[in-house]
Order: sequence, then structure tokens, then C-alpha cells
Amino acid sequence: MTAERKLLLVIVGVVALLVLASLVAAVLRWRAREPSAVIDNLVASIRAWWGMVAIFAAAFALGRDATIAMFALVSFFALREFITLTPTRPADHRALSLAFFVGIPVQYGLIAANWYGLFAIFLPVYGFLVLPALSALAGDPEDFLARSAKIQWAVTIAVYCISHVPALLTLDIPGYAGQDALLLFYLVLVVQISDVLQYVVGKMFGKTKLAPVVSPSKTVEGLVGGAGGAVLIGAAMAWITPFSPLQAAGMALAIVVMGFLGGLVLSAVKRSLGVKDWGDMIEGHGGMLDRMDSVVFAAPIFFHLTRYFFA
Repeated sequence: MTAERKLLLVIVGVVALLVLASLVAAVLRWRAREPSAVIDNLVASIRAWWGMVAIFAAAFALGRDATIAMFALVSFFALREFITLTPTRPADHRALSLAFFVGIPVQYGLIAANWYGLFAIFLPVYGFLVLPALSALAGDPEDFLARSAKIQWAVTIAVYCISHVPALLTLDIPGYAGQDALLLFYLVLVVQISDVLQYVVGKMFGKTKLAPVVSPSKTVEGLVGGAGGAVLIGAAMAWITPFSPLQAAGMALAIVVMGFLGGLVLSAVKRSLGVKDWGDMIEGHGGMLDRMDSVVFAAPIFFHLTRYFFA
């Protein structure tokens, strides 16, 4: 089966699931005797997913460079959300300008150029050293360590980690030429399926809170049930990957575990800032980082596991 046909089947499958979800939401709203915030949130989420799937499909249809450019925009909006919620000082403006208008273009340009060696160290090494140096040169030492840490965290999470998603398109895997876009779909689908299943199972059967202060909705039952379901689905999707079913299950487990930790860590950051969502860019989903919180931890691990064992 060709890569194009596999990709088409995946997109058709996702659309079919969204159609089913839309019908279920319509039935629930029709049967509800009074307005329900849960149902309203479900409807808004499904509408947002329709829009995101359309954007993803358009980017993939336009090709590799368009997909890389799309994720560069994702990083831009995610970085803006992080910086908006973590106040800085005028002395940090030069560092922030460099992060937005040099860091993002160069990081994604290195992906487009398939320059792995520099892509892997550009922000963790050069960005780590240069950004606080620019703030220091501005001569404002007040809360310098905290301010620098916020900027470093923002750039690492919003740019470096997210950039590993389109970096999957650069992998040279024997016998898998031209199919790297399917790996990207695999990562995103497993992450999102895990999030949805953890939420549903947690709502239905969850009793034991995992971290009630940090993330009240996360339960042991939701994690176990959602992770188990996502791993099984990940194994069933082995046909779109270079992995065997057992290897796909292992990869899905790594994605699920790191996705869970990413959601938990970024929830802790939000709680420390006293906010519920990173923003309101996506109706029903909050901000860009609210949608990408699981992906930011899962993407680098999945990329490097795939590169080390298969590329």
C-alpha cells in the first residue's frame, strides 16, 4: 500500500470518528432536559477538532515544507501564550525578540534543511547561553534568575520540544521512504486518543486522585484505562509505521507516559500562575499550549527513540 493511500485512510478514519462524535453530541444535547456545561464543552471541543483536522490535512496536502511552517506558527503562538502568562521586564525584551524572530525561524529552518546535528543543540546550547546574556547586558538584575528561567522554559517547551513533531519528517528509515508523515500522524493520534480515553474513563470510573491539587481531573483509573486503550490502539496502527505490533505498543506506551507527564507538569505551571488555561485561542480547548501540553513531552522522546532504533 502506498504512503498516500495509508495517509488517506488515516484521515478518513479520523473524519469518521469526528462524524460519530458529532452525532453523539447532538443526541446528548437533544436528550438533555436542561442546559449542561459538560455537553456544551463537548460540542465546542468537537467543533475545534474539526477545524484542527482541516488545518492538518491542508498542511499535509501542501507538502513537507508547509507542515514545517505550520508547526513554526504553532510554536510562535505557544511561546506567546507562555510569555504572556509569565511577566518579564523591559530588560528581557531583546532576548524575547531574539527568541521569537531568530530562534523559531532558525530552529525550523534547520529541520527544513535536514541538519540534525545543529537542530538538536541550537536552542539547548546556543539559546541557553545567549538569551540570558542579552538580558544581563540590559543591566537589570532584579529577579534575574527567575526571569531567565521563565524564558528558558518557554523556549524549550514551546519551540524546542514542539519542533520535534515536524522533525519526524526528516528521518531516513530503511524501507519507509516517503512515509514519514504517517509517523507524525501516529504520534499526534496516540497522544490525543490517550488524553480522551483518560478523561472519559476517569469521569466514568475514576475515584483515586493522582494529583488533586495540580490536576484534579486526573485519576489512577483514568490513567490506567486510558493508557491501556491508547497502547492497544497504537499497536493496532502498526501498519502505518515501520514498527511491528509489539514495537508499536512499546512506542505507544512511551508516548502515553510522556504525554501524561507533560500534561501534569504544565498543569502545575498553570496552577503556580493562578490560571486555568494558557489562553482562549481554540474554542473548547483553551490556548495552543492547552492542546499541545501532552505533545511537548512525548514528541522529543518518540523522535529520538525512532531515530536511534529505526533510522
